[in-house]
Order: sequence, then C-alpha cells, then structure tokens
Amino acid sequence: MESLDLRVLADALAWKRAGRAVSLVTVVQTWGSAPRPPGALLAVREDGVVSGSVSGGCVEDDLIARAKAALAAGVREPAAAKPALIVYGVNKEEAARFGLPCGGTLRLVQEPLQDAGWVEQLLARTAEHRLVARTLDLATGQVTLADAVRGQSMSFDDQRLTTVFGPKWRLLLIGAGQLSQAVAQMAGLLDFEVLVCDPREEYAATLGIAGVLRVPGMPDDVVREMLPDAHTAIVALTHDPKLDDMALLEALKSAAFYVGALGSRRNQDARKQRLAEHFDLSAEELARLHGPVGLDIGARTPAEIAVSVMAEIVQVKNAASRRVDHAPGCIAA
Repeated sequence: MESLDLRVLADALAWKRAGRAVSLVTVVQTWGSAPRPPGALLAVREDGVVSGSVSGGCVEDDLIARAKAALAAGVREPAAAKPALIVYGVNKEEAARFGLPCGGTLRLVQEPLQDAGWVEQLLARTAEHRLVARTLDLATGQVTLADAVRGQSMSFDDQRLTTVFGPKWRLLLIGAGQLSQAVAQMAGLLDFEVLVCDPREEYAATLGIAGVLRVPGMPDDVVREMLPDAHTAIVALTHDPKLDDMALLEALKSAAFYVGALGSRRNQDARKQRLAEHFDLSAEELARLHGPVGLDIGARTPAEIAVSVMAEIVQVKNAASRRVDHAPGCIAA
C-alpha cells in the first residue's frame, strides 16, 4: 500500500461530501507489462475528474469517457449499482489501444461509492498508524473493515476483494538545522509524514516548513513515545552525540524500517563503539545503523546530501515492499 492510495480515498471522500458521484477502480490482476500493480487505486468523479491511476493513462481516459457518458445520459449514480469487473487488453490490438505493452492485460473492479462511512473510518484508523484490511463483496457492494497484519497482501477470488491499507510512511529527523530542513522538504515531496525533534531552541526556531511537525522533548523520549513501526524512518542529523546517540539507541531497538546517522566513516565507527560499550545493543541491532547516511553520490551541498539521504530511505523502503509483494499468496504481474 502506498500513501497515494490514502490520498485517493481522501479525495473521493471530499467529493462525496460535496454531493458528487464517485466511482473507485482497483487493479485486481495483471498479465504482461501492466504499468500499475495489483491494488493500485483510482477515483473517478462523474464529471471526469480523477485521483490516482491504474495504468499509463489510456485506460483512465476510457474510464473518464464512461463516467461522462453516464452523466450525459442522466445516470449519475444508480441506487442499485453494484461493483463490476472490467478487463482491458484481452488481445494485442486492444492492449495497444489502451497503452498496455507486450500484450499486457488489466482486470479492474469498478465500484460506485455509495456510502462514504467506511472511507472515514479507514482514514481515521490509518492516521493512528494501524493496518486495515478492506473487503468488498462484489455481489452486494458491502464493505467491511478489519485489522490487518504486516505482510498481508491483496486477495481476489472473483467474489470478494480484500485490499490492505497502511499508515503513511513517516520520517523523524533528529535536528532542525539546514540539512534537516532540506531533507524535510524533499521527504514531503515524496509523501512522507515528516516530524522534527530538536530541543535546541536556536535551531528549532528556524524551522518553518509547511506540513512539517516539530515534536517537543528530548530525542530519545520522542523516539520511545512515538512507537516506531515498520512504516517509520529515523535519521539523526545533529552531530551532537548527546542528542543523536540516545535517540539512535531507542531507534535501533524499535521496528523502524530505516535508522541512519550523519557523520564520516570514522565518526560512525566511533559511534558504534560507544553504543556497543555503554549500551545494551547487539551486533545485529548495530548492523541496522546506516552511516554515513545516504547513498554515495559525491554530495556536497545540503540539497545534494538531502537527495542522497532520501534516495537511500526510498531504496530501503521499496526493497521491504518488494519482499512483502512477492510473499506467498500475492498476485504477481
């Protein structure tokens, strides 16, 4: 599940509250070189406005045309409308028409959003950093929500569709200096929820980035209280061992998918030695520490270093997602 899917649902909810007719479209199975994976979500408003995607664009164009045709015919949202299975690319000619290379095929479930109550509940649960399994009964259109577990994948048996929605990926930065501000801005563009902790008022006072939340308190207390999960990355950027080391101690013992720290290789070796000698950290926990933080791209400026940091975080995040997507029971392309 990507954060994009939560934005799609948020847009669909806003449209529904405004009195608009909305359909949700989910990729349920792919063959060949389909552009979007199973679980990808699209919301289509009755006037053709969309959020999200299920292909490279041509399938969306056809879905928009269907919505506009229904509106022109005076059929905005029939009360009895039920979810339907749509297939694109059943032959090479149609695959080419809809931009599905190499004979790719898409199976989609399209459903009218009749009751937005489940959307509100799902968004509220994911905001609490909970994993949610949403099941759609194609025969009735009924939606049920349940708690999901890490690694649970989408399933579809032509009668029931279950998709998993998780919380937004979040990034906690220890330090509010110039580099942290550059990383925070780039993380925001990548759709991370960004939090910054820095008890030093002279640094924290300069933090004024829209959408970035300053978290008060000492870094180690903040890490402990936020209960880092597998959707959380933590990066220490203060260069001050009194702030960084204690936060890293808590982070390395947590479920955070990424833990990194700024500093040269020599500084990282010294940091690991301190953590090993003075704190109860195992060799496996110490091995989780990324440092020097970021990919080696020869970065020099704060903006370049921010690129390297976020590139490594995304690399680790996507590697973890691929392991989940290819677990037994997943529908593969």
